[in-house]
Amino acid sequence: MSKIVKFTLLSLLSLGLMAYIVYAMFFLSVPDDEERCVAVELAVKKDNGASAFVDAGDIEKMLKNANVYPKGMLMKDVDTEKIEETIRKNEFISKVECYKSANGKLCVSVEQRVPVIFVIPDGKDGYFVDAQGKIIPNRNNATNLVVASGNIDEKYASKELAEFGQFLQMDDFWNNQIEQVYVMKDRKGKRVVELVPRVGDQIVYLGALEDYQKKLRKLRTFYDKAVGTVGWKKYARVNLEYDNQIICTKR
Repeated sequence: MSKIVKFTLLSLLSLGLMAYIVYAMFFLSVPDDEERCVAVELAVKKDNGASAFVDAGDIEKMLKNANVYPKGMLMKDVDTEKIEETIRKNEFISKVECYKSANGKLCVSVEQRVPVIFVIPDGKDGYFVDAQGKIIPNRNNATNLVVASGNIDEKYASKELAEFGQFLQMDDFWNNQIEQVYVMKDRKGKRVVELVPRVGDQIVYLGALEDYQKKLRKLRTFYDKAVGTVGWKKYARVNLEYDNQIICTKR
């Protein structure tokens, strides 16, 4: 058999195989409109360590309450856009994708918001703030997040504290070291911050949150050099407000 004939046969076989793959991917995965939805596959994604605000049971209950739970319906009557719209109304949800699969199955993938800090304003109920600065109401979810309390409004929480909380979560040392953030106003009416460490009982005065990364680098150097020598209990207060210096108050 000539090389030209062999090449032609191989080309035809390749084209035939590609055509079958396309056919299988498109036609065999497309659900039959006349079959019924026999299963709903709910997947709720969250980052490791994040508080679980919703689970598959919550999503199922949400769809049933809105009369759009698809199990038992004809696939042609399942409105995926309506299902996505219903789930997206939940303030704990950031993304949702819904699609029909073969064998009467509906797949729903949900991504929840990731909190970075828990806020307790003076005289008000506490709430979570996510990495995008969105306020998330508290539903008694257990969390190991840093807690910020004091003179806080939602604007300050969704901007300055959201950024600070995200920084803490991304830094293993500070995420393990800082337990609480206390916010107050100074004599000029500007919000300033005190930090309560998990180790030791001294108060760390950070001042305004501007340049907080630079200030925390100073504190890390102080921990590495001074605390290892004199111990945690020597100082009652550490002031990081001023450039290029750390003011320590002894007990």
